Amino acid sequence: MATLVLGAIGTLIGGPIGGSIGALLGRSVDTRLFGGGRREGPRLTELRLSTSSYGAPIPRHFGRMRVAGQIIWATDLVERKDSQGGSKGSPSVTSYSYSASFAVALSSRPLSSVGRIWADGKLLRGEAGDMKVGGTFRFHPGNSDQQPDPLIAAAEGAATCPAYRGLAYVVFDDLQLADFGNRIPSLSFEVVADERPLHLADLAEGVLSDHSSAVPLTGLSGLSCDGPLAETLALLDPFFPVDCDAGGEGITFLPDRRDIPALLLPEAATSSSQDDFGGKAGYARQRGPDGEAPVAVLRYYDTERDYQPGAQRAHGRPRPGQPRTLELPAAMTASAARALIDQAAKRSDWSRQTISWRVTQLDPAVGPGSTVRLTGHPGLWQVRDWEWRDHGVDLQLVRLAPLSPGTDHAADPGRINPPTDQANGPTGLVACELPWDGQATTPIPQIVALSSSPAPGWAGASLFLDRGDGGLEPLGPSGRTRAVIGTSLTALAPATPLLFDRHGTVTVRLIGTDLALGNATMRQLALGANRAVLGSEIIQFARAEALGHGAWRLTGLWRGRGGTEAAIAAHQPGQPFALLDGSGSLLPGEAIAANPHAVIAAIGLVDAEPVTSPVRLRGIGHRPLSPVHGHWHRSADADLVLTWTRRARGGWAWTEGFDLPLGEQVEAYEITFGNDVGTLQGWTSPEPQLAFAVGQVDALLGTLPDGWFEIRQRGDHGLSDPLQIAPPQL
Repeated sequence: MATLVLGAIGTLIGGPIGGSIGALLGRSVDTRLFGGGRREGPRLTELRLSTSSYGAPIPRHFGRMRVAGQIIWATDLVERKDSQGGSKGSPSVTSYSYSASFAVALSSRPLSSVGRIWADGKLLRGEAGDMKVGGTFRFHPGNSDQQPDPLIAAAEGAATCPAYRGLAYVVFDDLQLADFGNRIPSLSFEVVADERPLHLADLAEGVLSDHSSAVPLTGLSGLSCDGPLAETLALLDPFFPVDCDAGGEGITFLPDRRDIPALLLPEAATSSSQDDFGGKAGYARQRGPDGEAPVAVLRYYDTERDYQPGAQRAHGRPRPGQPRTLELPAAMTASAARALIDQAAKRSDWSRQTISWRVTQLDPAVGPGSTVRLTGHPGLWQVRDWEWRDHGVDLQLVRLAPLSPGTDHAADPGRINPPTDQANGPTGLVACELPWDGQATTPIPQIVALSSSPAPGWAGASLFLDRGDGGLEPLGPSGRTRAVIGTSLTALAPATPLLFDRHGTVTVRLIGTDLALGNATMRQLALGANRAVLGSEIIQFARAEALGHGAWRLTGLWRGRGGTEAAIAAHQPGQPFALLDGSGSLLPGEAIAANPHAVIAAIGLVDAEPVTSPVRLRGIGHRPLSPVHGHWHRSADADLVLTWTRRARGGWAWTEGFDLPLGEQVEAYEITFGNDVGTLQGWTSPEPQLAFAVGQVDALLGTLPDGWFEIRQRGDHGLSDPLQIAPPQL
């Protein structure tokens, strides 16, 4: 504010030169009032992401950190084209997918392992080491005997491929890019360089040959350095004061020596010269300028927030103006950061008190970094530097902050919404053909693959067609939505498909304990709710009772739905169960139906072998439904007449007063009389009835007393299941 006001006044009085002078005075006033608010240290980035730049330094990492890395090698994108459909009633759909192979340099210092990996903010690799998308991941720790990566060696040639010894890097082989907009995503890596607590000696390793250190970096779980050691020590100095002693054979790093009994300096030596500091007192005491604010804020990488940048402010009343902020590229908890900034702020505030002290005799134990006491001046002081003069030794002393044990440094790191890390799991598969729904736009046959997994983090699977020769033809991805599939634990008893089964029950175990089944009302059942494939029968259930551990008891059943009443009596434990709720992947039906030996296979990210399933209910889309309600009666001329009611594919709604559409080009029926051994005689009829002359049925029964009649509807693609009816009681 003063800069604007004084600058305007100066311009009004003295023109441009007066304005410059006024602005200069105004900035001085603003600095005194509001403080400078400067930042110190390398600016922390908001989770810097991977790049590829020539000449960019590759940092050295210590402990556990989240880093971006540099892409040092990559192939072109690999395009894959997948065409599906194109058959009768199904348009051709061509989809394109892309993958890439590339290498990312992580550290110019060896690493021990790589943990989680983020891609565009989502987890690409979980805590358990599982990849969330397709592709192969390889880690090279950067050891001195490191060998070239086989993929890079194959692409570049073994003679020209570097081994990158001393450089830790990772290689992604054929990483699928569909989840990232078909481009290489922005990556960041959780790297582990050291399993032990950090120590200053780790930073000097490989940089200084003869050194020793006794400075633990307490509170830091990770640290990144991309500059010389001197810059790193300068960054750490406000939080871990270090004395560097090069007086011996090597360099020794020592922490604050206040734990050593402080030496008492002799009384200050006076001087007869008034020009010397202190004059006859022998010392001069000063306090730092008020305009220089002490350290107040620390910015760091918070381990409790997935290494996102965090900030902690020191205890105490905020000073006027912008705080002095220190930025430290280290990973730590919020409480550890609060403790460090509290201690640094305290040291910074107390160190503004300085004394210039003159002595004529100096104890050999006193040197830069030594802790001393002064007569007449309370507290402890540290020798910052000294200067030998003809009248004595001038010591520059800095006040040390008093110890305050028991300070509470608890801090709240804040809250984030981290990406879910759900482990991948094996794939389960049930494939079946669905009954035709009567819609002209619905392809026949309609075959669906219901894929699922016990793991909520399942990333989907690739579907294949096995024609019976072991070869796998790709059918496309399954998607990541888990279908509700499982296995029956009990056998479902036979029941009539004509009545609501109030007593039948079956227990199934779903593939995942987090999957669930729901109840349905009678109206909802009539609209198609809770349809499920159990073995080779389609059932509907009104109630589902959870028994725990993924087991469910189903009651209130409608049986033989969709023309599957022939399988009502064929149940046993261990049959596949799949809820027909619209999930699953539609498959090219004609290619599968043309081969009776074809099976469906699925391969997920963690599946060592393909998971296969036969196509259940095969042919149900083409096969006519069996007739129902067979009945004998006598005509007016005393003939026996056998009648029945036809059903039609897709005609699931019983509309009173109207005949169902036939669903076939011609209405025709085949009627036979026989037993389990064979057929004695057969007839055909173009209508749902057949008349027998007087005595004709008697002759049949005389030849085959244990015989019965069977009625099948003849469709465009085959015969229906038979309706069995006993001979009339003559």
